[in-house]
Amino acid sequence: MSIKLMREAIKEAESNLLTDEGGPFGAIVVKEGKIVGKGHNKVLKNNDPTCHAEVEAIREACRNLGTYDLTGCELYASSYPCPMCLGAIIWANIKKVYYANSAEDAGAIGFRDDYIYDFIEGKCQDKQVLELDQLGREEAIETFKRYQSANKTIY
Repeated sequence: MSIKLMREAIKEAESNLLTDEGGPFGAIVVKEGKIVGKGHNKVLKNNDPTCHAEVEAIREACRNLGTYDLTGCELYASSYPCPMCLGAIIWANIKKVYYANSAEDAGAIGFRDDYIYDFIEGKCQDKQVLELDQLGREEAIETFKRYQSANKTIY
């Protein structure tokens, strides 16, 4: 853990105060004490709701390291990761995250994730948040079966 590395994540967040590419969020991915990926929120710049700082830093780290598996890396984020970013962090096999601002701090400036957490936890069945209906499993399961018998790499 290093406050110096956290300052790099905060610096990424600060960049959006000048560019308005997205919200005030920054992140870095570190491997063996070296920064291998940086990112800041680019939702507005790219018209892409997935361009959060953590996801951008993970994408850059994966490109730089030539892998989808960031085992052994740590992530420093200027704020507690949202549910999407937490998912990306877990999928990338990052086992340690340091964050500066809390989810409550982000909520206080208008970035509220609580309704997403409530939906994931089953506390909210509000179809205005998301409606999930299963359709076409009989056909789609055949692709899964062929994949399973094809000896493919599971990630």
